[in-house]
Amino acid sequence: QVQLVESGGGLVQAGGSLRLSCAASGSILSINTMGWYRQAPGKQRELVASITSGGSTNYLDSVKGRFTISRDNAKYTVYLQMNSLKPEDTAVYYCNADSVLYISSGLYKRDNDYWGQGTQVTVSS
Repeated sequence: QVQLVESGGGLVQAGGSLRLSCAASGSILSINTMGWYRQAPGKQRELVASITSGGSTNYLDSVKGRFTISRDNAKYTVYLQMNSLKPEDTAVYYCNADSVLYISSGLYKRDNDYWGQGTQVTVSS
């Protein structure tokens, strides 16, 4: 019923920038928190940044000052602007939507933890 589609990953040199986008689709009425997670090979998935519908943000310490999360509530889209990228930022980045209110078969439903398919970000040294 609800799908998240990410775009914007790729290969970049250290010090470069990338912008990730994630659009949620379906009969959505609202999304509470949207965020970006990442998972590097052999490591656990970690929260990179999140943003509430009211605009409150939260960042992983290692990306503060380099990454900026933003969202367009009308388009149910979240963005991650990544600047001054480092090789240790290399990972698969996943979009997440939490507490999604939507309509299904004429009924209002709220579900948590929708995930995108992931997009690879590779930073070369």
